[in-house]
Order: sequence, then C-alpha cells, then structure tokens
Amino acid sequence: MGRGINFPIALEGALKLKEISYIHAEGYPAGEMKHGPIALLDSKVPVVVIATSGNVYEKLISNAQEAKARNSRLIGVTSVNYGEATDVFDDMIPVAEADELLSPLLTVVPMQLLAYHIAARRGLDVDQPRNLAKSVTVE
Repeated sequence: MGRGINFPIALEGALKLKEISYIHAEGYPAGEMKHGPIALLDSKVPVVVIATSGNVYEKLISNAQEAKARNSRLIGVTSVNYGEATDVFDDMIPVAEADELLSPLLTVVPMQLLAYHIAARRGLDVDQPRNLAKSVTVE
C-alpha cells in the first residue's frame, strides 16, 4: 500500500508480483484500507508499505499500524530508519532519503526486485512469464 505519490508504485509492485510470481496482489491507497481490504488481513497476509518521509508519512504509519493490529506481517520500503518505523515494520527494505517528489524513483526498484526474488524462490522463470506478451498485438 502507498499513499499520495507512492500509491502508483504500490500498483506497480502488485502488478510485477502478479506477472512473474503468479501471486495475487493488490496495490491499494493506504487511506482507503478501511473500505474493504482490511477485512482480509490476518497473520497469513503480508503487507508491503511504501513509507518514505514526506507530508503523508504520519498518516501512512497510522494505516500500517491498523494492518499490524490484525497481525499482518509488515514490510516497509522506507527511508526512515528510526522511531516508529522500526517499531511498526517487521522487515524493512531501506531506500535513500530523497525529496518526496523523487521518492517513487527510489521505491519502484525494491518493489520490482521483491517480485523478482519471490518468483526466483518459487522456481519460476522470471525471463519468460506465462501468458505475457512482450508487445500489444491486439487492436
């Protein structure tokens, strides 16, 4: 899940996870978790949270704590390595501190690598995903 400028990165991460590891995933705006997806969370559902510093960071941490209250394993893609980040996230994927508008450039790579490594651990061919065309051929 992401908030603000990082919500599209959550969508990209979910798409890559579906495309190469064949695991269902949803990118979701953190502020809307209470409108459905929160009912699905439990100890078997990991939640990846894109939490870089910026004007929505505190709200995002609050949303992450709601997922944690439902025993979800939280993975934080974050530039913040102190305080509540270490208390909230079970695992952290660190990214460099950057201006909020540049943070998507830093968070998209770990999301893609996460999908890659999950697929590789599952023994899947990441270079030849099934049912995925390299170009659009249908009009």
